[in-house]
Amino acid sequence: MSKLDLEWLAVFDEVYKTGNVSKAAERLGMAQAAASTALNKLRAHFDDRLFTRTAQGMQPTPHAERIYPNLREALAQIAQAQGNRSSFDPAQAQRRFRICMTDISEVVLLPGLLDHLRQAAPGVHIETEIISTLSGRRLQDGEVDLAVGFMPQLDAGFYQQTLFMQNFVCLAARNHPRIGTKLTRKRFEAEAHAVVSTSGTGHAIVDTTLARLGLKRNVVVRLSSFLSVARIVAQTELLVVVPRILGKVLATQEPVKLLEPPFALSDYAVKQHWHERFHADPGNAWLRRTLAQLFSGS
Repeated sequence: MSKLDLEWLAVFDEVYKTGNVSKAAERLGMAQAAASTALNKLRAHFDDRLFTRTAQGMQPTPHAERIYPNLREALAQIAQAQGNRSSFDPAQAQRRFRICMTDISEVVLLPGLLDHLRQAAPGVHIETEIISTLSGRRLQDGEVDLAVGFMPQLDAGFYQQTLFMQNFVCLAARNHPRIGTKLTRKRFEAEAHAVVSTSGTGHAIVDTTLARLGLKRNVVVRLSSFLSVARIVAQTELLVVVPRILGKVLATQEPVKLLEPPFALSDYAVKQHWHERFHADPGNAWLRRTLAQLFSGS
């Protein structure tokens, strides 16, 4: 039997997690050709194809499924023997991370992250996609690295870390003809509303609270994102309920004012989420630490 190179095992691990040779090479900081060569040597070593190309990516063969737990344990033991030394150097790394987030996070969190990376990790690039019902599967499959938002539906197999607590405010045009500095329940029900329905924002808390209190909203428009909501509110007499962190930003961009809701709304936790398959990945761990350092307590 030929020698089993440690680098080959790392390639096996990353292809198994990501289902993609290119992504595996990128995560390991090696050329795709080198990763492909390592995979071919592994195939020869185990006398098995190990991975088969499908529409869903490189899927492990039954033999690969059987040996993966042992190989993963071997890699973990080696890392422990090396003192858990991280192999990810942000100053030198050339890597692309994909993050699921809401359009709110793109407005209020992403600029701070990008500004930090420009100094600390100039070779690190970020791609974002909006949180959806598919986000859990994409985290599990390695198609995205992290998800940031309110995602209580993620349970078994996922880690999570609270970044900060968030609550809600109402927005109205600064020159709204009937609303001054205070919003009453009666006025809340009498006015027309815009509602933004999007995953990851905790807006279901608002709907649940209104239903419990027997309050009604006259919803005249439902929006798929928060990108246009400030302009719409500023140029109409509509009200909208938004997360406070976003409301503060929007109030600096459009002539709108923040009003406390006339009823108690529960706070919710904005968290970062990742799948257990990538918990020990040095790059993923570094990105999680970076987000926690930048935004904990925001």
